[in-house]
Amino acid sequence: MRIETIKKLCCSFDKTDLKLTVISTDVQDNILEGFLLCIECKRIYPIVSGIPIMSPDEYREFKLEQPLLELWTKDNVSDSFRLISNKAENK
Repeated sequence: MRIETIKKLCCSFDKTDLKLTVISTDVQDNILEGFLLCIECKRIYPIVSGIPIMSPDEYREFKLEQPLLELWTKDNVSDSFRLISNKAENK
């Protein structure tokens, strides 16, 4: 996935811009692994083998995505694949 492609993507739920976190790239700086984060709704879209997984929630296979997301984000992912802020945990 090329960086230029990311500039054209938005969250499929609320149409907000996405923040990119790169995990690995190839020799041409194409993104192989990483994830896109929606700042508004906190959804995470993993990038696997250069392909962003941006299907609606009802069509995603979260069990297949979970190991990668746990590896990349450690303990900050909930069952709905949204980041959990420290403020939300304290309530």
